[in-house]
Amino acid sequence: MNLVWLRNDLRRMDNPALFYACEHTGPVVALVTLTPEQWRRHDESPWRMALWLQQLAALSTRLEALNIPLRLLEVPTFAEVPDALALLCQDLGVENLWFNYEYPLNERHRDAKVCALLERQGVQCRGFHAELIIPPGQIRNGQGTPFKVFTPYSRRWRQVLQQLYLQAPLPLPARQAQAACASDSVPAAETWLATRFADAIAPDSTRMHSLWPVGEEVVHQRLLEFVQQRERQYAQQRDFPFRDQTSRISPYLTLGAVSPRQCLFALMQQYQDDRWLDSTWLTELIWREFYRHLLVDFPEQSRWQPFRPEVEARIHWQEDERLFQAWCQGETGYPIVDAAMKQLLATGWMHNRLRMIVGSFLTKLLRQDWRKGAAFFMQHLIDGDFASNLGGWQWCASVGADAAPYFRIFNPQLQSEKFDPSGEFLAQWLPELRQVSAKARHLPGAGQALGRPAPIVDYRAARAAALADYQQAS
Repeated sequence: MNLVWLRNDLRRMDNPALFYACEHTGPVVALVTLTPEQWRRHDESPWRMALWLQQLAALSTRLEALNIPLRLLEVPTFAEVPDALALLCQDLGVENLWFNYEYPLNERHRDAKVCALLERQGVQCRGFHAELIIPPGQIRNGQGTPFKVFTPYSRRWRQVLQQLYLQAPLPLPARQAQAACASDSVPAAETWLATRFADAIAPDSTRMHSLWPVGEEVVHQRLLEFVQQRERQYAQQRDFPFRDQTSRISPYLTLGAVSPRQCLFALMQQYQDDRWLDSTWLTELIWREFYRHLLVDFPEQSRWQPFRPEVEARIHWQEDERLFQAWCQGETGYPIVDAAMKQLLATGWMHNRLRMIVGSFLTKLLRQDWRKGAAFFMQHLIDGDFASNLGGWQWCASVGADAAPYFRIFNPQLQSEKFDPSGEFLAQWLPELRQVSAKARHLPGAGQALGRPAPIVDYRAARAAALADYQQAS
């Protein structure tokens, strides 16, 4: 018996654990472990959990067509997984456990304990690097150590990619002999979330489906539409939040409905030469790899430690719950910040340029600890990804790998005027501003007479205070 342990790899195509289990002798059963208390501790958002469960339900149906039943195992935390999984393996007569690696520290510790216990029972455990195009440890500088700056890492990543024999995405596994157990039913997302996360507001399933449909075929079609129709304009158009020019693939990458290798090959197939290597969208995929490699090479980051503690030592975070809550609710009086936060609260997603703007605003102008912003994002993002979210917030706060220097503080008004010049995005998410002229929409405090708040800080004064505090600590 072969047991495939699915986590954030909810797909049949290009799934090494599933594919090679199906090539092995014996029937195949798929498994997912539900750990609601652990997910709560990890700040998993209702949006992401709902999408994960919906994708799992779609996958279960497609696995049944391959004669692969799906079993569900629910325990509170990762700590209970090894014993529960060992009992299941005994009941099913499992000889081989197949899984794809995850890289945050808690997940790595969980997997190590599972494998140690199962191997004592005679179960062979086989892991694969399906979440990365290039596995950890293969991108090194001239001294053989990890890169700490993205640009040389990116350059070396592209070099290594061309030197490797890059295997095409794995095909659909073969249909299997019928296993001797039946599938468990995947719970409806809204019901499961309501019983396990009573204080969480589950997204409406109809709205969820309209924004983020599930199923491998749907996701792959979304990927192809992007690389065929918008990827070549991505570098010029990606920073404008009112234009639909980004891929919108990130939620599916984070739960594994599509693999990074599938993304890479979809991109390569649109070019007749090597120009795909210069793609700005490829650079975004490399950023994703960079942050995962850093988690492996510097595991203390998984404990929310800054990559550059010497920088954070010079920063005095201000504990001000009033300011933080105004930011959380999109009521800061800075239109671009507020519109971005309203978008997040309503859809579970935020445009990448806006993530940088609101991150800079929270950490530099409000001088709130980046960890508060990172946790809030994880609690609300449908594409919440621990490695990328951690790296992005440390970048904004200037305490991460290749982070922006501390004196780089985004001016929200200038960012708004540059990337939403007509104020269309502002008017979409702050309807009060539809009665305000396009030019005036960008001003701090715009729409106060119509119900919008006054600015909670003065930009110039807040910027000066942040820089003065940092310089005094030198």
